[in-house]
Amino acid sequence: MNIKNYINGNFHNPSSNEWIDNFCPANGDIYGQIPNSSKADVENAYIAAKSAFPSWSRTTLEERSRILLKISEGIEANLDKLAKAESQDNGKPISLAKAIDIPRASSNFRFFANAITQFASESHESVGMNAINYTLRQSIGVVGCISPWNLPLYLFTWKIAPAIAAGNCVVAKPSEVTPMTAYLLGEICNEAGLPKGVLNIVHGLGTSTGQAIIEHPDIKAISFTGGTATGAHIARTAAPMFKKLSLELGGKNPNIIFADCDYDDMLKTTVKSSFANQGQICLCGSRIFVEASIYEKFKTDFVKKVKQLKVGHPSKNDTNIGALVSKPHLEKVMDYIKIAKEENGKILCGGNQVTVTGFENGYYLEPTVIEVPTDECRVNQEEIFGPVVTIMPFKTEDDVLQMANKVKYGLSATLWTNDLKRTMRMSHQIQAGIVWVNTWLMRDLRTPFGGMKASGVGREGGFEALRFFTEPKNVCIKY
Repeated sequence: MNIKNYINGNFHNPSSNEWIDNFCPANGDIYGQIPNSSKADVENAYIAAKSAFPSWSRTTLEERSRILLKISEGIEANLDKLAKAESQDNGKPISLAKAIDIPRASSNFRFFANAITQFASESHESVGMNAINYTLRQSIGVVGCISPWNLPLYLFTWKIAPAIAAGNCVVAKPSEVTPMTAYLLGEICNEAGLPKGVLNIVHGLGTSTGQAIIEHPDIKAISFTGGTATGAHIARTAAPMFKKLSLELGGKNPNIIFADCDYDDMLKTTVKSSFANQGQICLCGSRIFVEASIYEKFKTDFVKKVKQLKVGHPSKNDTNIGALVSKPHLEKVMDYIKIAKEENGKILCGGNQVTVTGFENGYYLEPTVIEVPTDECRVNQEEIFGPVVTIMPFKTEDDVLQMANKVKYGLSATLWTNDLKRTMRMSHQIQAGIVWVNTWLMRDLRTPFGGMKASGVGREGGFEALRFFTEPKNVCIKY
């Protein structure tokens, strides 16, 4: 199947007529092609967005909200089709896409459809000065949204929904590795009555199509989710052009387990936080620190549960771990397992590729648990982004806090304890944008989302996203 660009409400071949093969991770086969879009395609998308902006930015909040709700309903109505497409593109179990990814994409549009009607401007009476100040929140214009391959439609809509809710028009690029659900979203937007040009989707490589978006002189803001190295490149390109930037980047998140936790709940959740989506979530707790007094018990129980996870074809209902997203990514993760061995890490379980009968060329890997002798090792300092976690014991709160904060990343952390004072102390001291206590990946869409240090710049979610996609303008009136 050939995917096409979605520009001005219509579907187009790339202007160069150049294409990129699209692989199915579950079997390694090419099952379609996507446009290798050029600067000319991005320019066509920009022109469509620019033409649509004056009308869309003046559209009433009620009308924008109504259309976003229609898009949300369209995603819900196509749940099975979108989940199957997401699984085929990404390698994740269909059951996961059906339970999490596609419903969350629908929720993103529904949330911002409602949020925009409550997004209020501020006013300040200047007492004694006979003046009043009020602050407008005006749409920016044409903005760029670039999303990753791990949660394709989930994160694509997380950017697009607030951007168009705030009255902007969008030039968006999904990952070239997982383009299918973004392509299908164009059809849903047309059915929902989204005006032509408000959303434009161009497919292609980050180095060409993505680069054309970030360096376009009239695309005024960039929202990007992806790797830290790419985020740094975007910042170097966009910052001198004075674009607004929101960068949600990598993570190497600590999962800190104290002896006073609710053990069974912790164990069940830790398996999930380690290996959900094949470990390909920037929020996965990939560094597990366990208080020494329960370390041996945890190690035995955790490894036993991980060994029970079934690696299999994404379409099977009993599959827990599907295929990794691509062959190069599988090779990268395998290289880190090799590095762990060289650094005296002990493979407690996993570490091997898996051959699934009938799908021998798929990109499958056992969930892997590595016991490391020190937090200084590369597998504890560098983002692996696969079904690989490390475990090690700690003795004191100060020791584990130091290790938790030692990496260059600061996206999220998970803390397991029933000590309220410890919870408050550590939540304040952990260097992360999100701290989960006795839970993981519990998201209220009203809350800010993002990281510190090399995990990014800015925040998404709730009114933070609407603030990013608008420009504040103060008006002062003397009376």
